[in-house]
Amino acid sequence: MKLLITGGAGFIGSALIRHALLECPTPFRITNLDCLTYAGNLSSLQPVADHPDYQFVEGDIRHFNQLQQIINNTQPDAILHLAAESHVDRSIDGPDDFIQTNIVGTFNLLQASRDYWQQLPETRRRQFKLVHVSTDEVYGDLEHSAAAATEQNAYAPSSPYSASKAAADHLVRAWHRTWGLPVVITNCSNNYGPCQFPEKLIPHMILNAISGRPLPVYGNGLQIRDWLFVDDHARALLTVAQQGVPGETYNIGGNCEKTNISIVETLCSLLEELAPNKPEGIRHYRDLIRFVEDRPGHDRRYAINCDKIKQQLGWEPTENFETGIRKTVEWYLANPQWWQQVISGEYRLQRLGI
Repeated sequence: MKLLITGGAGFIGSALIRHALLECPTPFRITNLDCLTYAGNLSSLQPVADHPDYQFVEGDIRHFNQLQQIINNTQPDAILHLAAESHVDRSIDGPDDFIQTNIVGTFNLLQASRDYWQQLPETRRRQFKLVHVSTDEVYGDLEHSAAAATEQNAYAPSSPYSASKAAADHLVRAWHRTWGLPVVITNCSNNYGPCQFPEKLIPHMILNAISGRPLPVYGNGLQIRDWLFVDDHARALLTVAQQGVPGETYNIGGNCEKTNISIVETLCSLLEELAPNKPEGIRHYRDLIRFVEDRPGHDRRYAINCDKIKQQLGWEPTENFETGIRKTVEWYLANPQWWQQVISGEYRLQRLGI
């Protein structure tokens, strides 16, 4: 099965590629299309860089002609669309990139995919699928007493990021309804695990703590998120690519709601055990916690109901939070060369051969 994965050098995309080529019994031939923005890191793909069924193509979904040529050259059986700007804080500071990549880029991919799909032989047309990877944030803010969002919940995005993803989701559904393009949408909860860019909550807190820097927590830290180990997400996406029904949407979550402050406290406790040699002057890691001004429009709670994908496709997470977060902390402690290159910017220089 030939897969074209957009955004495959990012956190989730690279985990998906590693899982597909190194752990999945199904044989895949994968083309990774990525424009290598700040969040794209080819070091995350080092374990598969020389795999005979893997190739990397530098390209940008914002450039239609280039995108169309890559699709026609690779002749994929399925496209998994993960290329996106995804950090809420960055969307507040500069929403333009989110509009261009998440909306215009998705539009380009839909157009190029439709052109490609329509000229396929009938048997391949029936097999082709476009999996659009979205977020639980499109469902918006939930009350603490509210039921977890199902695939039927109305959209109520709060940030420029989630609004741009909601817009992309609507475009994807329109291309299915209007032209019959075989698309599937997935909405996932907060991912965590190895190779996540250090701007995200969990790696940011781990790296700040072991460096003796403050651990900034927005507001009172009681915002609730559902947490999904990235390898479980990779398994889910491959399941959807192979078994998902065109036109359907599947929520993918970890069944693990946690407040932000409890996440930070858990990380501090794990680091007491796994990294007891603290920076000078630090008695307890939790002493580094600092409550800071909340970000604008900060949603209080996200939660998604994953019954549909479990019942219809047989997927459910295998990693619970206790095992997943321990694996994550252990990975960051064991792989300083990865995150040190990210923090210094050296990973981007390597791309240029400098």
